[in-house]
Amino acid sequence: MATNVIMPALGIAQETGRLLQWMKAEGQPVTKGEVLMVVETDKTTVEIEASASGILSHVSAQVGQDVPVGQVIALIMEPGERTTPVHDVTAAAEAASTFAATSTAAVQSAGQSAASPLARRIADENHIDLSLVPHSGDRIEKADVLAFLEKIRAIPTARLIPASPKARRTASEHSVDLSHIRGSGPDRAVLYSDVAAVVSTRTAGSADDTDQIVKPGTVWRIMAERTAQSWTTVPHFYLSRETGATRLLTWRERAQKRTDTKITYTDLIIRLVTAALQEHPRVNAMWKDGAIRMNRDVNIGLAVAIPDGLVVPVIHRAQNLNVAGIAQQRAELVARAQSGKLKPDDLAGGTFTISNLGMYGIDFFNAIVNSPQAAILAVGRIAERIVPLGGQPVIQPMMTLTLSCDHRAVDGAHGAQFLQTLAEMIEEPLGLLE
Repeated sequence: MATNVIMPALGIAQETGRLLQWMKAEGQPVTKGEVLMVVETDKTTVEIEASASGILSHVSAQVGQDVPVGQVIALIMEPGERTTPVHDVTAAAEAASTFAATSTAAVQSAGQSAASPLARRIADENHIDLSLVPHSGDRIEKADVLAFLEKIRAIPTARLIPASPKARRTASEHSVDLSHIRGSGPDRAVLYSDVAAVVSTRTAGSADDTDQIVKPGTVWRIMAERTAQSWTTVPHFYLSRETGATRLLTWRERAQKRTDTKITYTDLIIRLVTAALQEHPRVNAMWKDGAIRMNRDVNIGLAVAIPDGLVVPVIHRAQNLNVAGIAQQRAELVARAQSGKLKPDDLAGGTFTISNLGMYGIDFFNAIVNSPQAAILAVGRIAERIVPLGGQPVIQPMMTLTLSCDHRAVDGAHGAQFLQTLAEMIEEPLGLLE
């Protein structure tokens, strides 16, 4: 029995998925567990594995098409079933029906026993189901099979152009025909750089005094919609605190000596934020369905900028990780985010978000709450500043933390107490861990 290939649901609120690439062409064999197609959701790009072995057939979804979740987009046929590589199933059926109408015998009367040995061999070689071949005599002959095969081959099929998911997405966004691009990748596969070059040339050739219109990709569009919704529906307020970072610098040096994994200041901040949230669980809560939901685990979301927008992969159960464990997970998540290979689980379940722009030289900023989470922490750079110490001006490394809160779940007192605890931990982090 044939196995349905459906557009999978990769998120709770997902309604559609965009097909970025078929890894197999119609008529090709498929092995259970190998990657069959690449699908893009509003959050990430996912490789979907085949759920059965057989021959890919009856493909109805085109590359670049948005398909409703649960819709059948192809079949994986077992040996002996119809496996003729036809891109447009409806067109194929109509063609076969029209051809059958010109015959004197009904298609249903054809059987395995009503075919010549030569006709059967040609049918087997071309994966043709003999029950679909119309004939005019007592049995199906070679000429009948060849005529049917010619009709089937006359039906247009979609050309499967090897291309990376990012190249396909960019080509779709800029209306670039991949069949007109000579790919520079393995087996002439079209890469993102190939498409970018075409887009750049097109833009340069059509430059004039008018403004350029840029069509955002799926990730950017969803980011825009969600931040706009959060900004207009969540009652934001902000708390800022400047704190000394001398001990943080020392901690990073000591932590780096204990592991081969690269330790960043973000890793240390994640560890300290996790500890502070355990002391102030109200800030680790959510406003959902008119109630405050207290989260048992501390799942830290990390805002990561990618070319297509902003994604927030999650370090789950951070309370169970040491600095090295956090650093390893952070590195893996960022790498997958930048390569467009985040999995749905990587983006689910966040309870608190950190956005660090210190590496860009930003001193402080206000972040938008990642609803339904109760708060988000904006982290600025570590910079030397003149501060009073014992009545004398001294130069010390300082950093500014800004907590954005949803006033429905967190009030000023809860937010201030959390920020005070976090600042104290940053100023004396070694005592916390030792």
